[in-house]
Amino acid sequence: MSSGQVDFSGENVRRNVLAVAAPMLVAQIVNLLYNIVDRIYIGKIPGEGMIALAGLGLCFPVITMVTAFANLFGLGGAPLCSIARGKKDTEGARKVMNNAFFMLILTGICITVFGIVFHKPILYLFGASDATYPYAAGYMIIYLLGTVFVMISLGMNPYINSQGFAKIGMQTVTLGAVSNLILDPVFIFVFHLGVQGAAIATIISQFFSAVWVLRFLTGKKAELTLNLKGFRPDWACIFEIAKLGTSTFVMSFTNGLVQVVCNAMLSVYGGDLYISVMTVINSIREIAQTPVMAVADGSSPIISYNYGAQKYDLMKKAIRFMTQICFAYSFIIWVLICAFPELFIRIFNQDAELITAAVPSLHIYFFGFFMMAFQFTGQCVFKALNKAPQAVFFSILRKAVIVAPLTIILPRIGGLGVAGVFMAEPISNFIGGLACYITMQCTVLRKL
Repeated sequence: MSSGQVDFSGENVRRNVLAVAAPMLVAQIVNLLYNIVDRIYIGKIPGEGMIALAGLGLCFPVITMVTAFANLFGLGGAPLCSIARGKKDTEGARKVMNNAFFMLILTGICITVFGIVFHKPILYLFGASDATYPYAAGYMIIYLLGTVFVMISLGMNPYINSQGFAKIGMQTVTLGAVSNLILDPVFIFVFHLGVQGAAIATIISQFFSAVWVLRFLTGKKAELTLNLKGFRPDWACIFEIAKLGTSTFVMSFTNGLVQVVCNAMLSVYGGDLYISVMTVINSIREIAQTPVMAVADGSSPIISYNYGAQKYDLMKKAIRFMTQICFAYSFIIWVLICAFPELFIRIFNQDAELITAAVPSLHIYFFGFFMMAFQFTGQCVFKALNKAPQAVFFSILRKAVIVAPLTIILPRIGGLGVAGVFMAEPISNFIGGLACYITMQCTVLRKL
């Protein structure tokens, strides 16, 4: 093994999971800062922070959908890469990585062109008003210009982690996040560019991360190197990557869909104030779920590797350990959010009107948050074992089948209004989370 590379075949599964998950947790936390620092600074712009925050919130579905395409070929191919490594099929693993890189570049260019050309009708479809549109458009157009950088940094980083170089993967995210933390206040407040300054800082930071990823994957330290000399796309391989990545893609894409539906319903029942509230709540949710995602992502390559190596006992230990950690953490963070809601809200905005509206909405939205741990762990196992149909089904079930329809229906029942919009999430956590985890237990663990 290379220096700093985790041996996924080791008998101490807990140590291996933590060895991969710890750097990923740091990376996820830093990436969280990366994502929310724009909202923190924009929410504090004197005199226009609340309306600017609403404008930025309208761009969330766009950012989520860009992330969805990065995950389609990034997190879709990484488990295949790990399974191939477990089988000692180095060339097969490299082929997956090269084809994924090709598709990330291609889709990045397509998203940039389409998004910029149709940005205005897209934003009004997402719930923009004449007041929020200038802020949303100012951010969205500039952000889309850096789409290729986002695709490379987010989409190729899983291939670093799948080789056991979790610390290098952590450094990818850290580089971009630290750059963003430094550049954001400069462009927003020193150059007085507002939301446009936040977008400029973001794409510059993503460029740094993309360069770092490419430098490592084309260098001597990587076990699998990226080399497109004489490359021709293997459509059969691309189909396998996309098939497995569809679950993560659908999960991210339906998150974007739900955000669109929520913003549209909130604009009707609550106006721009409640779009700002939803922006804050989505940001708090990202804070809350980050460690769960890190543990799941840290467990995934170990589960995939041992599945490919047919070491099923080690695989089962990794699944159980992941579930225990995720549930314990998500329960604790749920209690903290319920006990100190204002503390979390004030991170982003201190407007009294917004806080008054956000506190009850936060309690409703986060009710039973700990049930999300079952969704994350179940989905992680299905993806890690290349069980694409199950992974896709439960991605669609929770968001498209449960949340989106309830978001439209509940506000119309008994005068619930905005409360009905926020109620859809906890209902989906209970139904979707239990359905996903119980199915994984019955179809995977019992057979092993």
